Amino acid sequence: MDFKLLGSILLIVGTSIGAGMLALPIATAQLGFVGSLILLVVCWAVMTVGAFLILEVSLWLPTNSNMISMASTTLGPVGQVLAWITYLLLLYSLLCAYIAGGSDLFHYLLDAASVSLPRWLGPIIFTIIFGAVVFCGIHAVDYTNRALMFLKFTAYFLLVIFLTPHVTSINLFEGDLKELMSASAITVTVISFGFAAIVPSLRIYFGGDIKKLKKAILIGSLIPLFCYAIWDAVIMGVIPLYGEHGLREILGSDNSTSGLVATLTYATSSTSINLFAKIFTSICVLTSFLGVSLCLVDFLADGLHQEKTGLSGVFIHLLTLVPPVIVVIFYPKAFIKALEYGGIYCLILLVLLPAWMAWRGRYYHRLYGGFRVFGGRIVLAILIIFSLAIIGANVLK
Repeated sequence: MDFKLLGSILLIVGTSIGAGMLALPIATAQLGFVGSLILLVVCWAVMTVGAFLILEVSLWLPTNSNMISMASTTLGPVGQVLAWITYLLLLYSLLCAYIAGGSDLFHYLLDAASVSLPRWLGPIIFTIIFGAVVFCGIHAVDYTNRALMFLKFTAYFLLVIFLTPHVTSINLFEGDLKELMSASAITVTVISFGFAAIVPSLRIYFGGDIKKLKKAILIGSLIPLFCYAIWDAVIMGVIPLYGEHGLREILGSDNSTSGLVATLTYATSSTSINLFAKIFTSICVLTSFLGVSLCLVDFLADGLHQEKTGLSGVFIHLLTLVPPVIVVIFYPKAFIKALEYGGIYCLILLVLLPAWMAWRGRYYHRLYGGFRVFGGRIVLAILIIFSLAIIGANVLK
């Protein structure tokens, strides 16, 4: 068995499947399961082609090149600045979403234990506790994440098994396919496949073995697609779209993550489902928070030329965590909304920029690194138009 290939596939899966999974059936509820499945496949195809384009462009440059270097080489200063800004906005948006979702679950668990805290205190306590793990460094995050990932997938499979008998065809096929072009549904789905940023790192890991890189990207992207489809099916099949305890009501509430757990418990009257839903949702938020926090800390430390230890380390960690905490305190609905904004930045960084970089590299600089994504100008034009259309729709909304 090729453990390096297996590890790379799992890295892509772990990067994709996180707290955004909780938002998928809520944000796409108005489409119904059939509509959400169509949207999943379309967004998977777009994001996977974007990942292959990043691989193509990375092969034009030295092994250690990242997205900033790729944009600078192919697009010049404008592309470099756009990549920088988009990277920061994406990571901060994700942190807002995960802190909002985590503090919401934190309050829900405290309420269940008859402990009452002011709503504004939840984001602060959540961030202090788990931000301390990030402050301890990559080894602390790595070991914590390994244990959490094992629990997460165990809880996921058990939750699916326990929920499946409660699925009804009436709930499953509610919704309207006319909502397929919903900007918010598309952006939340897009960010659920936002793994392509790690492709340059995988290239370093494989030392330029293009065949294995292509296999890792394809298989690693298909596993989340399969998991998301099953997740949408069981959630949409159990929880009705409309009504007092429906998915539309959860979408409009301040407490999306805890609302999902509470509604699953109400719809099934099962203590086992309640337990596994709490475990799964909590761990999804935690693993996502830890990974994105660590990524943003490294990004800011590198960009500002600061050490991650001592007073400069404290400064970098505060710069990472304080802004999203402030946003969540004043805007507790940030979970779904921040993922929508994150989806916009994800489209720019992982679809629009790669297609633009590939166009400039292929047809202006005449670059070739041993691999070229199929479709020529037509595929690149489709990706550019698709991303600009969704970004424009969100801006207008």
